Amino acid sequence: MIIQRIQEQAIKDKLVPNKVVLLIGARRVGKTELIKSIIESCGEKVLFFTGDDIETHNLLEKRSLENYNRLLGDCRFLVIDEAQEISDIGMKLKLMVDNIPGLKILVSGSSAFELNNQIGEPLVGRMYTFQLFPVAQMEFSAIENLKETYGKLEERLIYGSYPELLHLNNLQDKEIYLKELVHSYLLKDILTFEGIKKRDVIMSLLQKLAFRNGSEVSLEALGNELRISKNTVEKYLDLFKKVFIIYDVSGFSKNRDNEITKMKKWYFVDNGIRNTLISNFSPLNLRTDVGQLWENYLNSERNKLLHYKQMNVNSYFWRTHTQQEIDRIEEKNQKISAFEYKWADKKHKIPTQFAAAYPDAPFTVIDRDNYLDFIL
Repeated sequence: MIIQRIQEQAIKDKLVPNKVVLLIGARRVGKTELIKSIIESCGEKVLFFTGDDIETHNLLEKRSLENYNRLLGDCRFLVIDEAQEISDIGMKLKLMVDNIPGLKILVSGSSAFELNNQIGEPLVGRMYTFQLFPVAQMEFSAIENLKETYGKLEERLIYGSYPELLHLNNLQDKEIYLKELVHSYLLKDILTFEGIKKRDVIMSLLQKLAFRNGSEVSLEALGNELRISKNTVEKYLDLFKKVFIIYDVSGFSKNRDNEITKMKKWYFVDNGIRNTLISNFSPLNLRTDVGQLWENYLNSERNKLLHYKQMNVNSYFWRTHTQQEIDRIEEKNQKISAFEYKWADKKHKIPTQFAAAYPDAPFTVIDRDNYLDFIL
C-alpha cells in the first residue's frame, strides 16, 4: 500500500535553485521514501548521498568548491539523506548553495538538535524546513473509506501510525516492529549524544511520561523518583522533543488567579511509541487508559493537520485550582476556541468558570461521532 504524503507537493514547490530544503522528522516516519518519490518524479539528474554511508563522509570531507564541483559535474540537484551524521554539514551546504549556480539541495535528518546546530545558523535565509510526522489520518483518508477509517480507529489508538505498520497484517508483528523502533532507532540519537551509560535513566523517564501521558508533570517530582536533578530531567525532556518523541502543551491563562499555568502536559507524537514504552498492546475493552489514548491521538492528529495546512494556531490546555479543566484551547488571531475530548458517550457541559471568564469562546465536545471533522 502506497501513501501519498501531503508534504510532497509543498516540498517540490520549494525546490528552487540556490535554496536548501530541509526535511526533518523522527526516524522511520517515511522521510527516505518521500525523498525517493520526489526524485522519481522530478525528471532530473540527481546526486544522492546518505549520511549513514562512510563513503559519503569521505567524499564531502574536503570543504572546497573544487571538490564539490567535481562531485556534482553537470548535476544540479543534490540530495543528502540523514544529513545530521555529516560533520559541518551546514557550512558545506552553504558553500555549495552560495557558489554553484542553479543548484537545488534537499536534505533530511532525524535529529533536530544536531541539525539545528549544524544547519540552522549557516543557512539562515537560504533554507525552507518541513517536518514529517507518522502517517496522518488526512493521508489515510485518501486511500480508505469511512467504514475502513472507523474500523481502524482502535488499532491506531494502540499501535499508532508509523508507515511500516501498513505492511504488517499480524498484530504480533506490529508489536515486534514497534519495540525494535523504540530501542534501535528512536533512542539512537539520544544515546549517541548522552552515552549508553544513561540508557536506563532515559528509558525510565520515558516510561514515567508514558504512564502520565496527558497529565501535568512536576519536573522536580520526576527527578526525585529517578534520583537525578530537576535540571537533568529538563535536559532529557528537551532531547526527547528534539528527536520528535514527545511534545509539551502549556496551560492557558489571561493572568487570572485561579488558572494553572506553571506545569506542562506531555504527549507522545505517536500512540504506538507510548504503548510500546509501557508494554501494553491490550485491546481497548481491557484497558483503563482509553481516555489518555484518545486525548493523545486527537492532539497529535490535530497538530499534524495544523502543521501541514500551515495554520498559525497556538495550543494549550486549561485548568483551575478547583479542578475545572478543558483538554484543548486553541488561540488564533486573539480569539480562542475550547475542545473537550470524550471517548464514552457522555454529555459534557462547558466548565462554569471558563464560561464566565471567556463567554465568547465556542466550546465543542470531540467524540467518536465528530472526531474526523476535528482532524481532517
